[in-house]
Amino acid sequence: MPVEATGADLPPVAEGRLTPEGLRARFEQHLDWTLEPIIETPWRDTHADPRVAAVLVPLVVRDNGLAVLLTQRADHLNDHAGQVSFPGGRHEPFDTDATATALREAQEEVGLDPTRVEILGALPDYLTGTGFRVTPVVGLVHPPFTLKADAFEVAEVFEVPLAFLMNPAHHEERVFRHEGGERRFFAMPYPRDGHPGSAGEPGGHYFIWGATAAMLRNFYRFLRA
Repeated sequence: MPVEATGADLPPVAEGRLTPEGLRARFEQHLDWTLEPIIETPWRDTHADPRVAAVLVPLVVRDNGLAVLLTQRADHLNDHAGQVSFPGGRHEPFDTDATATALREAQEEVGLDPTRVEILGALPDYLTGTGFRVTPVVGLVHPPFTLKADAFEVAEVFEVPLAFLMNPAHHEERVFRHEGGERRFFAMPYPRDGHPGSAGEPGGHYFIWGATAAMLRNFYRFLRA
C-alpha cells in the first residue's frame, strides 16, 4: 500500500501547549483554524441521517507528559472491528449531550470513572464513511484511576504519548488502490514498545488510522492555530 508523507514541512505542536495548562488555555481561546480536508471515503447514503455518536479523547496526565488513551476494538464487532479507536459510541436518548455520551461510553468500555475526567471542550463533529456523526470530546484524565475493559468490545487498552501524535512527522497518508478507484486515509503507526525500529516488524505497531487518525489530525490543526 503506497504511503505518502503529509507533514514533512509542518512543525510539531509546541511543548508548552501539550500540558494541562496549555490545553486549558487553548480551549478558552477562540482562534480561527481550518479543519483537515476530508480524505476518508465520504458517506453517500442520501436517504438516511447519520447516526449521532461521541468519543472521549482521553489525555492521561502522566509525570513524563500527557498520553492519549486508546482502545483496540474486538474483531467480531459490526462497526470498525479490530480498529484502534477512542472510547465512545452512539448517542442514547437519555444522554443529555455529547459529553454525557462520551463519558458513559468510556465508563462502559474501559471502566473509566467519569469523576477522574476534566472536560476541556469538543472538536468539530466528524462524519465517518460508515455513517456516524461523531463529536470528539477532549478531557484530561487525572490519576489515580483503574480500568476494566469490556472484553466483548475491547481487545486491548493502551497509551500513546500526545507529543508523538501531535508531530506531523508521524502522520502518513495511505493510498489503497482498487478496481473502482482509490481510497485515501490518514495513518499514525505507533511502535508497541515505543522504539521506532520495531514498527516494521510483524505486529510491531499499533495501526492508528481512518477516523481516529483524522480526528487526531484535526486536533493537531486546532492546537497549532
